[in-house]
Amino acid sequence: MSDDFNMSMRKFLKQVGVTSQQAIEEALRGADSGGKTYAVKAVVTIEELGMTHEVTGEIKGE
Repeated sequence: MSDDFNMSMRKFLKQVGVTSQQAIEEALRGADSGGKTYAVKAVVTIEELGMTHEVTGEIKGE
């Protein structure tokens, strides 16, 4: 793969990671989440390619 592709991919994934973490932390802030585990799902879609990728997991509250 080209350097341009790799750089744009890394930039996008970094943005997804950082903004997702901020959104999750904001949602949990002030919530009574002590020890509670939350199901989480992330979906990445490229409509022009007909691609959808889904990742599921769990996040444990503080």
